[in-house]
Order: sequence, then C-alpha cells, then structure tokens
Amino acid sequence: MDIQVSFKINEKLFLKDPESTELGKSIVKNAIDLIFEMGYEQFTFKKLANYIQTTEATVYRYFENKHRLLLYILNWYWSYMEYLVLEKLGKEATPEQQLKTIIHLLTHELPESSGTLDYNKKFLNAIAIAEGRKVYFVKEVDEINQLEVFKPLKELCAQIALVISRYNSNYSYPYSLSSTMIETAHDQQFFSEHLPRLTDIKKSNQQEFTANFLEELVFKVLN
Repeated sequence: MDIQVSFKINEKLFLKDPESTELGKSIVKNAIDLIFEMGYEQFTFKKLANYIQTTEATVYRYFENKHRLLLYILNWYWSYMEYLVLEKLGKEATPEQQLKTIIHLLTHELPESSGTLDYNKKFLNAIAIAEGRKVYFVKEVDEINQLEVFKPLKELCAQIALVISRYNSNYSYPYSLSSTMIETAHDQQFFSEHLPRLTDIKKSNQQEFTANFLEELVFKVLN
C-alpha cells in the first residue's frame, strides 16, 4: 500500500512553500522525476519549466537555485526514512532485529507512488543514492549547515545511533557508525550497479548483496 505523508521542511530552503500550492507540489514532484531520469548535472529549471508547461521564472519564485531544490528533496527523503524507521522499529522486539530492519530499509528500494501529486519514493531513493552527497560535499557546507537544513539527516542518524547503543551500550561510536551505515548503503548500491569491480558482488541483485555486506560489517563491529 502506498503511504502518502507530508513533512515540515526547513523554510530556509525555499522562497515560497511548495506545499502551499498544487503548482508547488507539481514542481517538486516533477523535479524528482526529471533528476531521476537525467541526473542532477543535466537538470535545469528551464527543462523543468518546459516539462510542466510553466515559465522558468515561476520555478524561481519557489526555489533560489537547483541546489536548494535538491536539498529540499533530500530533506523530504531523510524525513521519510526517519518516519519509516520509527514505524518499523515498533514492530521489532530486540535491538538486533531492529538493526536488521534498519539495514533492510537502507538497502532496498522504496515503493513507487500511485498518487498524482505524491512524490515517487523509488525515484527519491535513487536520487539519494546517486546525488545525495552533492548537497553537503560543497565548499559552503559550513554556511549551509548553520541554516539547520541537515537536521532531518542528523535526526535519522540519531535514531539509528540509539538502536546501536541499545544493542551494545559499550560501543563508543554509535553516531559515526550510524552515518557510515547510511553512506555505505548508498555507496555499495551505486557501485554494484555502475562500478561492480569496486565491490564483491556475485549476483545481479545488488540490494541483497549490500544488505548482506552491511549486516556482516555492522554486527562484526558491534560484537
């Protein structure tokens, strides 16, 4: 079943709240589709405007630039992942089961969306894998961080770190391991599909390879 949810996104990321109008929602939804299709480097506001049959100036009324738009999209993704983590963890009894559930969420595709204005979760996941680092591997990262726009990612890491500490209260680096889990999940999925010789993948299903690798890595570290 497709889950339709919404989140309050940091207002520093937009000039006009895209959630406040149907056009704004359409801009974000179709930006996700286009970035998934053509990649962040090839994506432009002009192409987006042509795609949704509006003007480039209209898009700029919502977002200052495409980096802010990508940050908005990833804020939504990180918030959604935290929502899924919290929703799934309530069904698991032990920290070990909870960690395995988190690893599964980090390494498997999210479902496609059926709503006409709902954001495509499968595309969001693919964008996070391929483009996610581009929002903070920039020279202005410290300045951007002061706007607290990475808060959803930090909160997602904090939830995972909490489970890590429940599993092994003596482990000294729960936040570092948490962020490493997220980045490793994305890197190994990307490498498995595009640069497989950087991995040990033997089969075509990179999601199961990544899940198995990450699970072995995490539990060997914690044990």
